Formats: sequence, C-alpha cells, structure tokens
Amino acid sequence: MRGADVGIVGGGLAGLALAALLAQDGRRVTVYERDELGGKLRRVQVGQHTFDTGPSLFTFPGVWRTLLARLNEADPLALRPLPGGLGVHSTPFGNVPLPVPLYHPLSPHWERYRSEVLTLRPHVETLLTMPPSLTSPAFLKASAALARVLGPHLTAQSWLRSRRFPPALHHALAVHALNAGLGPGQAGALYALLPALIADEVCRPAAGMGALLGALVGFCRARGVTLRPHTPVSDLRQVAHHSQLVSAIDPARLARLLKKSVPDAPLTVSGIAIYAALPDSSPLPATSVVTPDSYCDFAAAMSARALPPSTLALIHADGPRLALLLTAPPNGGEFALDHPWVQGQIQRVEQVLDVPGLLDSAQTAVLTPQFYVQGGAPGGAIYGQALAAWRSGPFHPQPYRVSRRLWQVGTGVHPGGGIPAVLGGAMIVAELMSKPGM
Repeated sequence: MRGADVGIVGGGLAGLALAALLAQDGRRVTVYERDELGGKLRRVQVGQHTFDTGPSLFTFPGVWRTLLARLNEADPLALRPLPGGLGVHSTPFGNVPLPVPLYHPLSPHWERYRSEVLTLRPHVETLLTMPPSLTSPAFLKASAALARVLGPHLTAQSWLRSRRFPPALHHALAVHALNAGLGPGQAGALYALLPALIADEVCRPAAGMGALLGALVGFCRARGVTLRPHTPVSDLRQVAHHSQLVSAIDPARLARLLKKSVPDAPLTVSGIAIYAALPDSSPLPATSVVTPDSYCDFAAAMSARALPPSTLALIHADGPRLALLLTAPPNGGEFALDHPWVQGQIQRVEQVLDVPGLLDSAQTAVLTPQFYVQGGAPGGAIYGQALAAWRSGPFHPQPYRVSRRLWQVGTGVHPGGGIPAVLGGAMIVAELMSKPGM
C-alpha cells in the first residue's frame, strides 16, 4: 500500500528499522517515542567514559546485511569480531571458553556438538527474516532443517541432556537459554543451539553498539520519516489519524492502550546493569560469563520473582570501562549498588574471576528492573511474558497483525536472539504490510 500513512508507537530498534523499511517502500511514517529514541539501547556517561546500554553483542551479522540490502545502504558500522568470541564461561565444573579451542580437553565434544548444529546454519537467516508460511518453500525447508536438529526435544535442557556432554560443557551451553529470557528447562530447544551458530561471528561496531542506533536514525531521516521523541502515547486515539498503526512496544503495554486486561502470566527475566569507570584498565578479557550454580534453583527463583542464590553474570571489559550485567527476577525492583543481594553477586563474580575489589574506587551507574518497567515491560521483564517452549523459533508466539489497522513488532513479539530477532522481526512485518490488501 504505497503512500499509506503509518504511525509507529515505540522508537526502539524494531520501530526504527521498520520505519526505514516502510518509508523505503513509499509510506509516510511517523515514529512516536515516550523517551529518547533507541528503547533499551542508549548511551550513558560515567565519569569520563561513555557506555552503551541494552544489547551488548552483535550476532548473526547476515541479518544486518539483509536489512542493508533491502534499504540499498552501505554498511556504516564497521563490525569487528569480539576477542574471545562468547567468552570464558565459569561453571561449577570448570571454565569453558566458547568457542572451545582445539587444545582444550573439551574440544572433541565441542566439535561433535558444532558439526551437528551447523547443518542448520544456512537456514538461520531465513527463520529470522521470513514470515512463517506453510506455502513458502524456503520457510518449509528451513523449518525442516531445524526439526531434524531438534528432534523430539522441546526444551534446551532436554536437548542437551540427550547429547550427554561433559557437565562443564553442558552447563556452559545451557546458559544461552537466557537469550530467551528463561532458564534451560523452560526455553525452547532452539536456544541450546545458539553457541554453535554464533560463536564464530560475535561482533561489535567499531564505534560501539550506539552506532547501530545512529545508523537506524540516519536511515529514517534520509527517507523522510518523522521522528517524535519525548512524545508519549497514552491513548491510541492520539494517533488514530494514521491509516495504519504499528505497536513497537511491549504487548502488555499495548494491551493497556487497547483497554484490555493484562493476565498475570509467567514472565521472562529482568536485569541489573552496572556500568563502571575504573581508575585503571581491567585485567579481564573482553567477555566473561559466570553461570548460576544451579539452573533449577535459578529457575524456581525467577518463577517466584525472587532473588536467586546465584545468578548469571555477564561481564564486558574494555580498558577502564567495565559493564557487569546481573540477571534479576522480573519484580520491578529498584536495586541500589549497596543492596545486599547485589553486593553478594558482585563478590561472587570477584571470587570466581579472581579479581578482588573489582569495583573499588570505580564510578558507577546502575540500571535496575524498575528502568525496564518505565518502558512498559511488566515487572521489567526484558522479553515480556514467558510462553511455552514449543512457541519459540519460527513459531512466533504473538500475531504480527492485531487487527485490520494495527500491527506489532519488537522483542515481545519476535522474542529472543537480541538484535537479529529485532531486525528480522521488522523485516517480517514490513514484508507482510507490503502484501496486496494489507
């Protein structure tokens, strides 16, 4: 529907990517954002250093290249491989670097895992960027490849147990279920495959993750998209003059705008992000991962929206800049740095990584679950409501089209996978909206 007037509520990465695609197709597009553009991705200043919040890794760069091709744009990001790939995973059974190097005792088991999973690699971008369709040969071929790898297993934990990997490798692979915002016993089996699919292509833009936001904003402006930051939409009647509307906000927040009740459903995890400007360079590698001691205890705590005894800690170090990301329950809590649980998890990280006093004398900024609540996510759940494991992967849990005039896009709609799923979801919705009669 060329020339149609589209209003997009939500100026995060999904909303901006979709706006650029629709404008490329000849639509008049306006983006409304209650705060700064970028959603979870924004820049904060700590001391003399700038940090990018939100997604910390750029994976499946082919999805980004597909978006650029659809926009006829050159790549402005200068993506660079992250040293060490997915980083060293500290588990209760020992340290596991991912990818596992050839000299490591776990290398034969990693290669067995990798050789099985990589048969899916040619089809991943199809699953991430193509609308689910039982009449599409490409989608059916990709889905069949996925089904062959997954077999009868619904959850990540079930798939991993069936492969009988050594405990350290099993534990390290299982933590990547958190890409779905769930523990390995609740996340879809697809998430057990992620380390093999992404470990060799973990990137970051040369100018930081904020460069992605800058690129998407630039693409929108070049195509005449009207960007309206600091313009909250509290009632859809504010934007009813558009012929088509797209929600790029959490589905729970959309339900409230539609005056519908929001069920008290299970939620995905939230997080506490600590950005620290250190007095000297950190001795840590680019990425370190400290896994929960027990996934059962972790999942039980998250389900009860309680603080787990031990949690996932993701640490990114770049000279004197350090980001410590702690997985937290979706309870909307406001946790200061001196909160006993936060201090306990920091001390655990310091002990496991042998870096005592890591944050001593550091200047810090902290984002808590309450920060995500303000963006509309229930309880601060990063991926919104938790859904059944079988509804992951290509079987997306939310309808892209809510009604004749209303569509939706974003992390709560095309969940998990970070930036690739967000950008892929935008391409899927843009394709669906371009079909005759839409």
